[in-house]
Formats: sequence, structure tokens, C-alpha cells
Amino acid sequence: MEAIRTESKQNPTSKSTIVLSMQGISKSFSGVTVLNNVNIDLYKGEVHALMGENGAGKSTLMKIMAGIHRPDTGSIVYRERNTAWHNAMEAREHGISVIHQELNLSPNITIGENVLMGTRFPRNKFGMVDWKQVHQRARTLLQSIGSELDPRAYVSTLSVAQQQMVEIARALSIEAEVLVMDEPTASLTHKEIEKLFIIINELKQKGVAIVYISHRMDEIFRISDRCTILRDGQWIASVPITETNPDHLVKTMVGRELNELFQKPPSHTSWISNKTPVLDVKGLCDNRQVKDISLEVYSGEIVGISGLVGAGRTELVRAIFGLSTITAGEIKIDGKPVVIQSPENAMRHGIAHVPESRKEQGLFLNMSVKENIMMAEMFRYRKASLLDWNQINHEADNYIRELGIKTASKELKVVSLSGGNQQKVLLARWLSIKPKVLLLDEPTRGVDIGAKTEIHKVIHKLAKNGLAVIMISSELPEILALSDRILVMHEGKIRANLQREGATQEKIMYYATGEIK
Repeated sequence: MEAIRTESKQNPTSKSTIVLSMQGISKSFSGVTVLNNVNIDLYKGEVHALMGENGAGKSTLMKIMAGIHRPDTGSIVYRERNTAWHNAMEAREHGISVIHQELNLSPNITIGENVLMGTRFPRNKFGMVDWKQVHQRARTLLQSIGSELDPRAYVSTLSVAQQQMVEIARALSIEAEVLVMDEPTASLTHKEIEKLFIIINELKQKGVAIVYISHRMDEIFRISDRCTILRDGQWIASVPITETNPDHLVKTMVGRELNELFQKPPSHTSWISNKTPVLDVKGLCDNRQVKDISLEVYSGEIVGISGLVGAGRTELVRAIFGLSTITAGEIKIDGKPVVIQSPENAMRHGIAHVPESRKEQGLFLNMSVKENIMMAEMFRYRKASLLDWNQINHEADNYIRELGIKTASKELKVVSLSGGNQQKVLLARWLSIKPKVLLLDEPTRGVDIGAKTEIHKVIHKLAKNGLAVIMISSELPEILALSDRILVMHEGKIRANLQREGATQEKIMYYATGEIK
């Protein structure tokens, strides 16, 4: 597609309305070009959607904007002055605030301290930090976004969705002129998302320039004024949102038509021949959020688990994998009772678990791609107390090829990969143990459309080859597209067991909100 550049009719094109301009930005890491001659202009009082697949360069561009990285070439003009940030704190002090996709909180201090981190803490007449004022300011910021979290609670006690609200409050703790939101709604409930959109509109009225990164098309077309599209590190187009549509955006982002990406696979149930379930759970409780859960999953079947945040979905799969204490109930694998008190027990019985947060709970970010892939099975490749690296390299190459992991080298640190490829690395690790049951918790969270489709194909193929799959997803179209059956949870219990053919988004939400027919 020929690159085009047009400005929104909602904004004048005079220099006085541009708060920040990045021109000719290029950046390479270890000889790999991540950005090549990228341009973006941000206007006061607009929401500018930054679009592109994972690996397109969106996060790197924003990190340059926020002072985390410095560009190899190109210029940044902020408030009509040429700017070169020395670090992220300097950019923040000048009014550039970022809500990162991957949560970046300090777990062992309070919510209030996290919210006001990077600002000047109020002090009393003795020069000591006035903690009452700190927590009151934090409470006010949290309440402004509809959160009733206690500022004195520790971040380590929060769910992913609650941590996301703390991140948003922290970003609002400074009087930002530019606010970057990288997948801010990935873990939020519908009610929290609606409140966030109200806040965004209020910030627009105050003249804040907002960069909004999301893979959810409905959000992009609801709140954005303009969008800039990147592909493979290059600027492709900048257009008013009113002059494009979802099909056009997807094609521009990935270079393929939308109907090539979303092809609903056939149901897996036709392949289920074994009448004994691979996984059979009866009356499972964890004395907290899992309450008398019973379910069955057969070889070759994908069972989707839906429900609102806090319904107990994540807690259920964690209990099955031995990450929390089971207080009642029974688990059978291939019809035989098993005792699972730890992940080691679960793995020994053929259960694998891809967690909700890949960076916090799954990956070793500063280790190589091959080490991350083979981590769960390293002990199998020992010879006389030494690792057989030839065999490890061979197996890692097989998984990289089989799952289509895009990496310049298997020796590359996994932190340098895109979100979609990081997720594939984590999936490869658990496939290396040759599991019977695969527990997937939000497998495409924060992943772009192209990578999401690839992961869907992998899940479909695994089920077709006989794996029993449980998949948690907050995206109802994903649940409906991939699942053979759908279990809907509410307040720690399964409220409905729906066959794929009769399931609809409306029916799922009916049960997820606690309604009983």
C-alpha cells in the first residue's frame, strides 16, 4: 500500500496545535532495525491511535517518546522545541506520562506509594513524609477513575485488573500534556472501561494529547480522532479515523484481507472418540474463590471458560495446576485419581499451564529464546552432569519452526521479542513436556490480530492432535470461535455449560452476570 499522510479535519494543521512531533525516527538493537524513518504528530486535545502488529515498532516508538530509549536518527519537537530526553524521569517531569502494557508496579509497597511514585511526596512541618496526605491524594486519584481500592493495601495483594487501575491512577498523578496508553483495557471490566473512556474525554477537553494503543477495533473507532499505522518498523499511513474502517485498517496493518484472518475452524468434538475424559474434576474448592467446581475435558476438545473479572476463572486453573491449595474435591487424569499439591505434581501427571501474565509469571526475560523454550525439560538433556547443548539446540529449533516463532536467533534474549512471539515461546515450553491437558489463561492478551490468528491456529492444531485444552478468555468472539463447549463462571461457580452451536455473546453475559434461567 502506498503510504499516505493526511491530517484530521478535527485539528488545524498549524504548528501551534502540535504538542509533540517525531520525524524520521530510526532505532536498531543488536544490528536489528526496529524502527525505520517513522513519523508521528500529536495534537492537543486528540486521541491518536497507534496501530500495528506486535513487532511493528509501536512500543519502541513510545519508549523513545518517553525517554526510555534514545533514537539513532530523527528528531523530537516538544512544545515547539527540539528535545532529547536523557531518561524517562526527565520526560515525565516535562509532562509525558505512560501507562505501559506490561504492568510496572512495585509489589512490596502500598498502592498509594505506587500511585504517587515519581512525584514530590507531601511533607509535614518536621520535613517527614506526610503519609496521611500521600494516601489521601492517591485515594482521590483512584476514586476519579471509579476505583475504591485502599491506598494503604500492598500492590502484591491485587489482581491484574486492579493493578491496571493503579497504573492508570499513577499516570494521572502528574499534569501530563502527553499521555500514552498501551493496551489500557486489556484486564478491565466493561464498567471500568466505560469509566476510563469518560476520563479520556475529560482529558481531551483539557487539551491533553493521548496516544492510544489497542488491538480492539471497537475501542479505536469509538474514542480515536486519528490513527497512525506501522508495519515492520516503518510508517505506513496517518489518517483521520472517520476516513477508514476496520477492514481497511487490518489490511493496512498486516498486508492481508480481514477474511483471510478470521476463519472459524470446525468444532473439535467430531474427533473425540475416548469416552473417558482426560481431565475430570469433581467438587473442587480452594476455600477462597473456587466453590464446588466440576468439569470434564476430553481428548481433542477445547473447553472455553468465560466470566467477568473476579469470577474465579484464573483461580480455577491455578488450583488444577497446583498453584493454590485444594481444600475439597477430586481430580482424575484418564480416569485415575491424582494428588496435585504443586506444579511439579501437575506436570508429572501431564498438565501444562500458560499463565495470564507472561512476563511476570512465565518468562525469564533476560534468558535466551532457546533457554526459555527448554526450561521445563532441561533435566532430560544432561549427560554426566553436563547439558547436551547440541540436543537442546535441535529441540529448540524444532519448536521455533513448528510454532512459527519470529526471532533473529534462538540465542536472542526473549525480552526483545514481540508479545505474540513471547507467547509462542511460553507455549513451546509447555508443549516440550508432552502434556495431556493444556490450561491457557488469556493466551492472546495484548497480542495483535495477526499473531492472535497464528496462536488460534496452534491451539486448533493441538486439539486436533488429541490435546485436551481449557482456555480462559475475556474476549467473547475468541471464546465463541475456538471453544467446543463454554463454561460460564460467576462468583466462583459454574453457572452454565453451553454447547458451541447454541452459544451467543448475549447468553454468555446473561450467565456471567449471575442470572439463572
